[in-house]
Amino acid sequence: QLQLVESGGGLVQPGGSLRLSCEGSGFLAIGWFRLAAGSEREGVACISSSGGSTYYSDSVKGRFTVSRDNAENAVYLQMNSLKPEDSAIYYCAAASACGDRWYFVGGQYDYWGQGTEVTVSS
Repeated sequence: QLQLVESGGGLVQPGGSLRLSCEGSGFLAIGWFRLAAGSEREGVACISSSGGSTYYSDSVKGRFTVSRDNAENAVYLQMNSLKPEDSAIYYCAAASACGDRWYFVGGQYDYWGQGTEVTVSS
């Protein structure tokens, strides 16, 4: 049973940065999702098992970077130029591959972490 544990969330001012970690990633593709109040869970990024392929939603492209260290069994989400609308609970999830529909919440991802909260506010 794979266990994913997110960390690194917190309160940051607009324009600031945070780096989220997802421990226990194994040699699987990892997707990052977020859930904001009043919204549906949104796919943010995905990284392949090797780290050779990455995918981003339009809302974070150019500001967020997903990376991984398989030796450390971890995946990271570096978030720069944060905006208030980035405030959400962030989750990582594991799948066999990202695929064309990496942003789709249902079915593809077999394991989910418990989430870490990010608040962007002055």
